[in-house]
Amino acid sequence: MKVGIIGTGNLAELHMKSYKKNSDVEITAVCDFNLERAKQKADEFGAKEVYQDYKDMLAKSDIDAVSVCTWNNTHAPITIDALNAGKNVLCEKPPALSAQQAMDMEKTAHKNRKLLMYGFVRRFEEKTRLLKQMIDDGDLGEIYYIKTGYLRRLGNPGGWFAKKEISGGGPLIDLGVHMVDLAMFLMSKPNPVSVFGNTFYKVGNMAGVKGTSAWKAADFQNNINEVEDMANGLIKFENGSSIYLETSWTSHIKKDTTYLEVFGSKGGAVLEPELEIYTVKNQHLTDFKPILKGGGFDFDGCFSAEIDHFTDCVVNGIECTCTAQDGVRIMKVLDAIYASSETGQLIDVK
Repeated sequence: MKVGIIGTGNLAELHMKSYKKNSDVEITAVCDFNLERAKQKADEFGAKEVYQDYKDMLAKSDIDAVSVCTWNNTHAPITIDALNAGKNVLCEKPPALSAQQAMDMEKTAHKNRKLLMYGFVRRFEEKTRLLKQMIDDGDLGEIYYIKTGYLRRLGNPGGWFAKKEISGGGPLIDLGVHMVDLAMFLMSKPNPVSVFGNTFYKVGNMAGVKGTSAWKAADFQNNINEVEDMANGLIKFENGSSIYLETSWTSHIKKDTTYLEVFGSKGGAVLEPELEIYTVKNQHLTDFKPILKGGGFDFDGCFSAEIDHFTDCVVNGIECTCTAQDGVRIMKVLDAIYASSETGQLIDVK
């Protein structure tokens, strides 16, 4: 599979490292509006072709697939152009700025009979795959509720992340998208029917805090912050199950927290920060923790698993687990949380 990389930021490097490890892949082309950075990455990863305009790459390069690792507001147009050019696409999260864009992307993939996969990388963690297998095997019974959160105390990246026209929103579309996707994936992707949500603009980006630091975008500016600093939402599904979500970039909490708790009729589980199972055995409440490889989130391992899956789908035609339809479903939920916050009303998800 000859692949082209569009955008050469932090996530693109994780893609390129993973492609480089896969013997079925050749990194053929690299594209970035910052041409010097594109040349640097091409030299580092052995790509023969370098472009400043992705349209030139799509027209001239003999590639089979692209990774779209660009700003959020460009995901839809670049993906649609790539699909129309006959390329398979791995698009980073969030899928788009809206459900309508995600639907247009799905239609284009279907029309051109090409694969559109989204980068929901947390699905590929070892503990996630194990928990999903246990749920599918019926070990936890019916999953009727998941509560999840991704909360930062000081973590507004600023720059383009904080410009709504480019990012589409704050922690909800940046961090919350991961947790909503994980929860819906574990529930076997039920159809959402209603959403009630809130967004908060109370704390700001806390750019003046001293004594500690957090990662910031290269174009960070203290005075620009157009997005929410916290959001929450309650999502109800067609089968009666529900998800509660909370997420923040800045909030007055003791420390950053990521959690996901699963409630089932025969057992429960905690996925974050470590996988634990809670059930009843021999008429006694029983807790157990599977033995897994590592501690925190393994970026390299998870991205390699994601890239290997994308490659396997393109080269060998296996069924994709992170589909274009998943992207539509996720964006409908995020759209509804933002809409509910604006109107103060429960939103029916059409």
